Amino acid sequence: MTARTAHLGMLLWAALVGLSFPAVGLMSELPPMSLTALRFAIACLGLWPLAYRAEGFSPTRRALPVYVLMGLCLAGFFGAMFWAAHHATALSMATLHVTVPLLAYGLGLGMRVERLAWRLPAILALGAAGALALAWAEALVRGGQVRFGAGEAVFFAGCFCSALYPVLSKWGLNAGRLPASAAVRTFWSLGLGGGLIGILGVLVEPVSRLAAMAWSDAVLLIYLGVFSSALTFWLMQRATLVLTPGAITAYGYLVPFVSMLVLFLRAPQSLGWVWLPGSLMVLMAIALLLRNDTGGSKRDACASARAEAD
Repeated sequence: MTARTAHLGMLLWAALVGLSFPAVGLMSELPPMSLTALRFAIACLGLWPLAYRAEGFSPTRRALPVYVLMGLCLAGFFGAMFWAAHHATALSMATLHVTVPLLAYGLGLGMRVERLAWRLPAILALGAAGALALAWAEALVRGGQVRFGAGEAVFFAGCFCSALYPVLSKWGLNAGRLPASAAVRTFWSLGLGGGLIGILGVLVEPVSRLAAMAWSDAVLLIYLGVFSSALTFWLMQRATLVLTPGAITAYGYLVPFVSMLVLFLRAPQSLGWVWLPGSLMVLMAIALLLRNDTGGSKRDACASARAEAD
């Protein structure tokens, strides 16, 4: 798979993630952690035919600890997000979430799956500024304020977990601990993460409220499980083969951009110049990211050709 194909897949990832938030908003008020565990279970069922036939499906002793850590990262992020949703403002959480790509880059440097250079951090900083500008624009339209308390601290810990997930995936691949199949890596990380989130939900949520789920909730849950969980995590794992964690997580900057477009469709009166600076910065960051990786691939190919000629 080429870097261009991976980038196109991550563009689809951003669209699917951005569209998942309106879908979640249509659901009834049900226990969120239990719903997430069910989403991941549905995702694993959808991935089963593809993962089971792939090479390396059964976890080895070297792969299992990495899968467990990846599952803990997912449980940590979603658990922190659901808890913080009741103790932090949406604007504060959106602001903190822009740190994920920069955290992923820093963690990647520490685990030697990123290269020390100025271009990628500069692109990530531009994207973060654009995402922050979009968050502020939404605050002006809908209202909200930024603060930092216990809820924000817990959510920042969740952002750390979110940043660590692709770093562990890349490290496991480079170390030969994880199989090449994106479906297998997605299956086991979602399965273990969903199991941990499910246990947490049983401990802290009124799980019996799931009995009130309507058929429309079930349809939305299946959609979210197949497209917003199975497909998005598979696209991320597939991109891990050729992209770095910082480049992968940078596509998270497009999620508020997609949400902005959905807002315009539902409430055209929200359209205004206040959205323009953030939109331009995010789009410019993604364009530079595409150019940076394409240029890097060409340079690597030229270097390999020269080495073979020598």
